[in-house]
Amino acid sequence: MTADLTANLQLRHEKAKKEMIAQGFDAGLFARSVNMLYLQGRMINGYFYLPKEGKPVLFVKRPTGITGENVFYIRKPEQITEILVENGISLPKTILLETGELPYNDIIRLQAAFRPEKTGDGTALIRKVRSIKTPYEIEQFRISARLHAEAYRQFPVLYRSGMTDLEFSVEIERVMRLKGSLGVFRAFGEGMDIFMGSVLAGDNAGAPSPFDFALGGEGLDPSIPVGANGTRLQPGMTVMVDMGGTFTAYMTDMTRVYSIEKTSDEACKAHQVSIEMHEALIQTAKPGTICEDLYNMSISMAEKHHLSDKFMGIEQQAKFVGHGIGIEVNELPVLAPRFNTPLEPGMVFAYEPKFIIPHVGAVGIENSYLVTENGIEKLTVFEENIISL
Repeated sequence: MTADLTANLQLRHEKAKKEMIAQGFDAGLFARSVNMLYLQGRMINGYFYLPKEGKPVLFVKRPTGITGENVFYIRKPEQITEILVENGISLPKTILLETGELPYNDIIRLQAAFRPEKTGDGTALIRKVRSIKTPYEIEQFRISARLHAEAYRQFPVLYRSGMTDLEFSVEIERVMRLKGSLGVFRAFGEGMDIFMGSVLAGDNAGAPSPFDFALGGEGLDPSIPVGANGTRLQPGMTVMVDMGGTFTAYMTDMTRVYSIEKTSDEACKAHQVSIEMHEALIQTAKPGTICEDLYNMSISMAEKHHLSDKFMGIEQQAKFVGHGIGIEVNELPVLAPRFNTPLEPGMVFAYEPKFIIPHVGAVGIENSYLVTENGIEKLTVFEENIISL
């Protein structure tokens, strides 16, 4: 583990402690893999115990070979409290557990072991803490953004006449992997499995999906109902490429649109409106801006251009226009109705105003933005107009 990462982990611990104390809790216990990665810097099957005072304690089930101060191997969660007491560490009266994510049985076992006076939701707390990125995390985003754009530059030469969306997607995925993509597309919530991202062509772009993404797609099988479905690419059709920039643990999100030869004037107009929405976002968003206001701004612009019925879907319209990104693709904040959280420096979010044009496909772009002290900075810098294949 590098010195930079070690120092950054200590900063993350202090952020979590500060929020924990503000909410009136003595300690937090975290087990979910992404939270372990955030707090410990690696994927570990076990538990990370963070007290409001003193040093954290790591309880490991797998893998073997992890050493260091306050590292203990366990077989079952009941051993956690036994080890804490044996090492002179008082058990907390109030504790945060990942009640929003851990199975009910796990929560019951941990509560029985700690016997706290009060249990709080560690899931909500750690998601709030993770929404403000540290300088180290921001640098990881910059690396992902650079490699993301480099990969997208290669996509036009991958197209061959007569391809299906799946064949095009496979070539895109190959380039992404060779460029260094980790291939893992993590999302918060159940039933959100997806491989690397999606390629949506023609009317498949408007196919509703149970997944909580901006657009769905039928997919290849009912077990993964999202993305490419085998549509053959035809002249005039658009191809929306929305691949996750997972080149580090911190993913960027970027969507670009390609067309098979020339697409329709209606599609070009709607795509230009999306670009104008991004320009308005850059002019408007800054620390203190309310997320809901950015959503309402987007809705108003779609209405102004008479595109409301095509905005963020047709049969099934997404009820957000942007979302936080990080270790997972759907972190806080969310640009959505009733989300009254203000933007803060250090937040990183994706903005994705998209339109569905019947018999043509999806248009619109998505970029990742960093909230700075003075406004927002675009991280994903790449050609934004429709690229003809």
